[in-house]
Amino acid sequence: MNIPRNEWAVALCAMPAAEVKHLANVLSGELEVRDVALPHAGLGLLNLRDGAFEESYFIGEIPVARAEVIVRSAAGVEERGGALIVDDRAQFARSIAILDAVMAGKLPGSVPAMALVQRGMAVRKQKDSERKKLLTATRVDFSLLGQEDDEDEE
Repeated sequence: MNIPRNEWAVALCAMPAAEVKHLANVLSGELEVRDVALPHAGLGLLNLRDGAFEESYFIGEIPVARAEVIVRSAAGVEERGGALIVDDRAQFARSIAILDAVMAGKLPGSVPAMALVQRGMAVRKQKDSERKKLLTATRVDFSLLGQEDDEDEE
């Protein structure tokens, strides 16, 4: 399964945080990891555009965590990784950034990291399928409402 890089963080967020952090910690012991900037968490404003008037408005605040790292292998190969996630855990974002760099550079440990991403995508697909089933089960057919009014008038 070939998963694009822009979906790796989404897949990793679907996995238990302890599992992602554990793999990142194991790889950090084998590779040199430098923070480009300290991982941090905060609030971001969620901006949407009105469909009718095309006006921009803010619907509220969301938690955001960001991390950016440079990972260097023993062979001297360097790769930059990053994560910007809708979450309030900065260290979780850093773990995802480490795995992002490892997979992007095909550094040692990229195979178990990609396996974790693939499992995360499977979890996401399963959750999406469950949501679609719930949506289908709760769908209402309003087309019959107009027919009842016509029968009452006769």
